[in-house]
Amino acid sequence: MRILLVEDDELLGDSIRSGLTQYQYTVDWVKNGLAAWSAIQTEHFDLVILDLNLPKLSGEEVLKNIRAKNISVPVIILTAYDTIHERIKGFDSGADDYITKPFNLEELCARIRAIRRRTNSSSSVNTTITVGDIALDPATRLVFKNGQMVELSRREFVLLQMLLENAGKVISREQATQSLYGWGYDIDSNALEVHVHNLRKKLKCKNITTIRGVGYMLMK
Repeated sequence: MRILLVEDDELLGDSIRSGLTQYQYTVDWVKNGLAAWSAIQTEHFDLVILDLNLPKLSGEEVLKNIRAKNISVPVIILTAYDTIHERIKGFDSGADDYITKPFNLEELCARIRAIRRRTNSSSSVNTTITVGDIALDPATRLVFKNGQMVELSRREFVLLQMLLENAGKVISREQATQSLYGWGYDIDSNALEVHVHNLRKKLKCKNITTIRGVGYMLMK
């Protein structure tokens, strides 16, 4: 699950990102509203955790922009404002949940899980992605090759889903790395190659092609 964290407080933002990463979430962290809006328009996120009091563009404006563009990503407002009026305004603006500072990381994770359950249940009619003899179900996080289940790590699963959803199209190295690790991390230069190698080996797949100097593509 890829989360966009929008928080301008350095200590709090670093703490939230570190905590969520320990729970196996991929977290992208930006520190102002304009950066958040730019990321939301150009990248795919499964959830946005959004502070309201942000520089350059307020969290409320970011949320209004998201809903005005009919972007369906779930949004949890994270704020120090705790009045009934502010809560109502947040929900009316399109927030899916609202949590006030200070908060417990376990509570935030519980709210993330609740949103994920609602999202999965509303889109679980037929979510399986199939290309050739490979089938992937995002809701159950199961992968099959010729009907046989294949065990993948979390990042291998995310990478395979990207390749399947974009079969026949090139996925750039930058795009793949951001989806696997989020922004702001120092990643070993060969980390992505290791994941691709593992996918090829586990799936016995020769269709994952390296586009030299650009990225990777799953051939249809």
